[in-house]
Amino acid sequence: MKRILLSVLVLVFTYQLKAQTLYDINTVQDIKIVFNQSNWDYLLDTAIAGKESYLMAKTVTINGVVFDSVGVRYKGNSTYKANQTKNPFHIELDTWKDQNYEGYTDLKLSNVAFDPSFVREPLSYSILRQYMDAPESNYANVYVNGTLIGVYVNSESISKKFVKTHFYSKDNAFFKCNPVGGAGPGSSAKPNLAYLGNDSTLYYSGYEMNSDHGWKDLVALCDTLKNKPKSLESVMDVDRAIWMLAFNNVLVNLDSYSGSFVQNYYLYKDDYNRFNPVVWDLNMSFGVFNMTGTIQLQNTTAKQNMTHLLHSGDAGWPLIQKILAIPMYKRMYIAHMRTMLAENFANNNYKTTATAYQAIISPYVSADPNKFYSYAQFQSNLTSDVTGGMFNVPGITNLMGGRNTYLSGLADFTAAPPVISNIQPSSTPILYEKVTITATVNNSNSDAVFFGYRYNVEAPFTKVLMFDDGNHNDGAAGDKVYGVSLDVNSLSIQYYIYAENDNAGVFSPVRAEHEFYTLNAEILTIAKGDLVINELMADNDTTILDPSGKKSDWIELYNNSEFEISLKNAYLSDSYTKPLKWRFPDNVTLAPHDYLIVWASDTTQAGLNASFKLSSTGERVILSYENGFVTDSISFGALKKDESFSRCPNGTGAFELTKPTFNAENCKTTSDENISFNDSISFFPNPTENFVYLNYNSEKLPIKSINIVDNNGRLIYINVVVEINKGIDVSRLTKGLYFIEFKDSE
Repeated sequence: MKRILLSVLVLVFTYQLKAQTLYDINTVQDIKIVFNQSNWDYLLDTAIAGKESYLMAKTVTINGVVFDSVGVRYKGNSTYKANQTKNPFHIELDTWKDQNYEGYTDLKLSNVAFDPSFVREPLSYSILRQYMDAPESNYANVYVNGTLIGVYVNSESISKKFVKTHFYSKDNAFFKCNPVGGAGPGSSAKPNLAYLGNDSTLYYSGYEMNSDHGWKDLVALCDTLKNKPKSLESVMDVDRAIWMLAFNNVLVNLDSYSGSFVQNYYLYKDDYNRFNPVVWDLNMSFGVFNMTGTIQLQNTTAKQNMTHLLHSGDAGWPLIQKILAIPMYKRMYIAHMRTMLAENFANNNYKTTATAYQAIISPYVSADPNKFYSYAQFQSNLTSDVTGGMFNVPGITNLMGGRNTYLSGLADFTAAPPVISNIQPSSTPILYEKVTITATVNNSNSDAVFFGYRYNVEAPFTKVLMFDDGNHNDGAAGDKVYGVSLDVNSLSIQYYIYAENDNAGVFSPVRAEHEFYTLNAEILTIAKGDLVINELMADNDTTILDPSGKKSDWIELYNNSEFEISLKNAYLSDSYTKPLKWRFPDNVTLAPHDYLIVWASDTTQAGLNASFKLSSTGERVILSYENGFVTDSISFGALKKDESFSRCPNGTGAFELTKPTFNAENCKTTSDENISFNDSISFFPNPTENFVYLNYNSEKLPIKSINIVDNNGRLIYINVVVEINKGIDVSRLTKGLYFIEFKDSE
């Protein structure tokens, strides 16, 4: 059999990249809001004091694009104040009209009330997006009724659009994890995932539901976290949660789950029943907020030296407590922290990025009439502390230089992790076959090398052990080469490796599970021209009955080659937009210069029955593979009853309307005839070279057997048992004229 290979083996880092003009960090957005009312500020203050209803703006113009009848309101908790000019905005383009800007309907604009540097929020998100799905963030200059209000941070809303983009659905349980009345010293409601009992009303004050349902799901998550923490992966993306906790700790981001109010994150439940955390509101990241909930971090030194195991023993932070109590999760947590330090802070990449951000916005900050800090403080806070106001704000490099030094010197961080290298498949992976992937792993425990894989980017990773036992194509037992056998059930497999010893763990790639390796499988395909669609019938009335005795449509394939062809992994369809409608069974083969009939019956009856029917008004037939490779395809117009559409010459020629030559050569120099004596019996093709087929009404004509005689009256075959559709093999007869004698029971 001649086959060609189409795909190429690829071993790459894969992660999601997204570039949108609205969130281009190099462009300060221009947003102009116009209200009909001159007392718009008072009306917005009144609205937020009530139920946060929207005030209709006459127009909102975003980078020159004008929208009318737009919903606008103030937002925020500690950053909003009725007596200040520069309050944070939430702009909703589709409150009254179906409209969007580049697909976005909601704009969240933060007023930078606690950040002299103006970079904390965009910088923090840029770091976080390396490790988990997080909002885009940049800057916008905002005007109201022609007056410049100031420069704002413009961060992507955690909306149904966001979860659809990142988690591939939008109608499942969805929560904003902030107290409904706002967090503060007097608030007892905390969205800390503590289990409060099965009564969902006990959770209402701590969480804001953004979906039509989901309280039972949230209660189940809290119950699992408290009572079955080892089963947490069944209800939560634990790796994503570990990245969130590692991020909060490294960046001293305490206005978060890791701080006193245990807030500022979202939870969305994907189609695999796992809640996915999403970090939100990073305006006080890099040590602005100083309340952990158990200790007060009074100065920058205390923040630099904040323990990496903060809340590991505190019941009020059950997500941290339960995760860090499981040794493997704790080692993963340290591994993620180590990666963040190495990729952002040990090499000063964060400082380079922050400096670039400040250069972009410097003239806008200088011109901001309502900024909360001076321009001199904007310039200095990247490196130096700014004191005064509600919080003492650390210089970002002052804080993180010391924090990197502190964390890197701890025993948990100096412990040597395993070393993973030489990751490779044992052979070119072939779709629906097996492949072994091996890796050299040094300094790990022998039973602690794990392979995480999935066949669909939407799905969770499945984790299995890798082995160094000599039985998994891994060389000799104990040689530090680990192997795992994998069914290649998809054209693309995403995977990573995690290994640990008693003191430390490591991922490869180090940003897993957010980043991963990709293994692309190959399909053994049939070369174009070797296997063709040779003939079809879309309105079979009297031509032939299928193996179940029904008048099904049929498609005839022909092997033009000198080799046996396997149809494993091939698909047949009547739709170019849905080419994978029906897959051939793995064991179907076709001999050289032979025919194969597929019944287009949309049934599971006897024979090869495709999951579709053909339309006599005309359509198409396509023979293809999962990777898009098309072996053959045709389109046909309207066909009459028992009219065939077939190639002429057989197997290679153009299609034309003909009499049927079912399972036989098309367009012979002597025309085939469908010999019909009456409505009870017919046979074809005539002449024939291989088989002759009979079709008859068994009730009107109960044929039991036939005889065949030659032109001289000599008996060639006697009492041949008639089997409809299988045909009578006459390929061994010499060319000539023969007579068929039909016999009934008498």
